[in-house]
Formats: sequence, structure tokens, C-alpha cells
Amino acid sequence: MKKLVLFFCILALGLLVACGSNSEGNGEAEGEGTQELRLAHNLSEDHPIHTALTSFAEAVEDKTNGTITFEIFSNGVLGSESEVLEQLQNGSVDITKVSAGALETFSDEYSVFSLPYIFTSDEHYRNVMESEIVQEIYQSTEANDFIGLSYFDSGARSFYTKDTPIETPEDLEGMLIRVMDSRTAIEMVRLLGGTPTPLAYGEIYTALQQGVIDGAESNPTALTTGQHGEVSKAFSYSEHTNIPDIVVINKGKWESFTDNQRQAFLDAADESRVEHTELWNQALEEAVKDAEEMGVQFYEVNKEPFIEAVQPLHEEYSQDERLAEIIDAINELNQ
Repeated sequence: MKKLVLFFCILALGLLVACGSNSEGNGEAEGEGTQELRLAHNLSEDHPIHTALTSFAEAVEDKTNGTITFEIFSNGVLGSESEVLEQLQNGSVDITKVSAGALETFSDEYSVFSLPYIFTSDEHYRNVMESEIVQEIYQSTEANDFIGLSYFDSGARSFYTKDTPIETPEDLEGMLIRVMDSRTAIEMVRLLGGTPTPLAYGEIYTALQQGVIDGAESNPTALTTGQHGEVSKAFSYSEHTNIPDIVVINKGKWESFTDNQRQAFLDAADESRVEHTELWNQALEEAVKDAEEMGVQFYEVNKEPFIEAVQPLHEEYSQDERLAEIIDAINELNQ
């Protein structure tokens, strides 16, 4: 009888241990279970963005003790920015970097970043990008199944052409200028007298080479990492916009993380942004030097005529109550 009682006691203890083990295992699967995320972007592996995103991924892996790992797809192997955004929405890609200009399609609030001359200095730009108003903009795409995490500087955008410097808005008259697929960028070029031509970034080189477009607008690194300096020899410092790159993540994936994992992402994003700023400044200096060796001429520009020409765009956007609120908040951070 004693042996029988002892047997049932041992059996009950074993069941309790098993239940405890299963409970712990389920908790890990629901929270801290290991998972691999797909991170995609359309830039080359020698671009500062790729370096920063790689550091970001490594930092998240370290901060989550390896419970989250990454597979990184660079060079646009999974498609253009718009194509990867579609994959982000359906969950086949988890994280990507995309220009704020491309996010206008999903949220009007992102359009303020594309307003020409909305930022008056680099300090003003960074004050805005690290403010509460931008955190609110990050959440404005929840209904589209993704949200923003952080930003990377993508530099001031200026005009460059095959051979004609753009020193006044009149110089753009009759020119086909490649722009991002952004309503704001399209209207800006129209107001300045050019003909906006939306194209994917990867198509710019061939379009310039074949005369499909007369010029484009970006920062100096496009001349080197994109090799545009081989076919475009005049770069004019109009510095009309400073559109950030936004790191976005699938909403469902974000909500599946534990609080600790989410904090790891945010901390890693801050660290990689600081690293990217240093890399970016170095890359700009090197790009100008390398482009000059390619035969590119750089031209300073009187910005006042450009600023005056695009004021109707500011006035139009200020008619929208929410956009006016954001614009006012941006202006206040310049005081």
C-alpha cells in the first residue's frame, strides 16, 4: 500500500514539473521565442544606410540575446521601395528603409517632410526629427499595417543635370527632371518651371544616359554610389529639400514583440542613427571629392528665387488643418 501511495506521489510530481515546463515553453514562444526577420532596402552595400542598418540588426540581436535575428536584402533584390513596402504590408518583409517622400501615398502627414525649404538649417532639421510631433507621424500609417521606428539623414537634395547648371528657376524651364513618386516633389518641380518625371532610383542612370530625362534631384552621393556622375556633370546646390529616410516595421510583427524586445529595437535605432550621421558626413565629403575627379562641376545657388517660387505649395498645405498643425510645430522648433 505504501509503495502504491509513493508511486502516485511521484507520478503527480512528474505531472506538475511537466506542466511547469510546458508553461515556460509557451511563454517563450509567445514572447521571447527566437525569430528571424527579413530586412530589405534598395541601396548598395557600400552605402552608409546599409552599414547603419547592419549595425542596427547586430545591436538588436545582441540586446535580445539572440532571440531576434535578421536576414538583410540589399541592392533592391526584393524590388523597388514601393514594391518592398507592399511586401512589408503583407508580412513577407518585416523591416525596410524608405524615403519619407514615398510614404505620402499612405499618410498625408509625411508630405510635410517633402515641402521645399521647410527646414532652415541642419540644427532645425534634427530638432524636428527628434521631436514628439514626428513620433506621432510615425504612428499615422497604422491602418496600412506598418509604423515608423526611426530616421536616417539622407542629406539636402539638389538638382543635377547632364551639362547645364541650375542656378535660377528659369534654368529648369523645359527640362525633364526625375523625381520620386511623391505628389509634393512633383508639384515642387512644376512650380520651379521643370517637367517632373517620376522614376525608380535604379532607372536614373540609364534614363540620363539615353536622354529620357535631363536631370534629377538628390544629394551628392548619388553621383558616386549611383554612378550618376558618369553621365551628369553639373550639380547645383539648390538644397531645396532635406527628406529623411524612415525605418518602418510591419505593425503585426511589432505588436508580437515583448516590451523588452521593443525597447531593444528603439535603443538600437538610436545608436545606429548616431553612427549613420558620422558615416553620412564622411560620405558626403568623399562623394564631392570623387565626383569632381569624375568631371562633375559644383555650383553655388542663390536660394531666394527658389524659395519664393515654391511658396504656393506651403500655402496649399497649410489649408489642411492637420498639416497646418504639423507645419506650425516645425516652425516653432526653429525659434
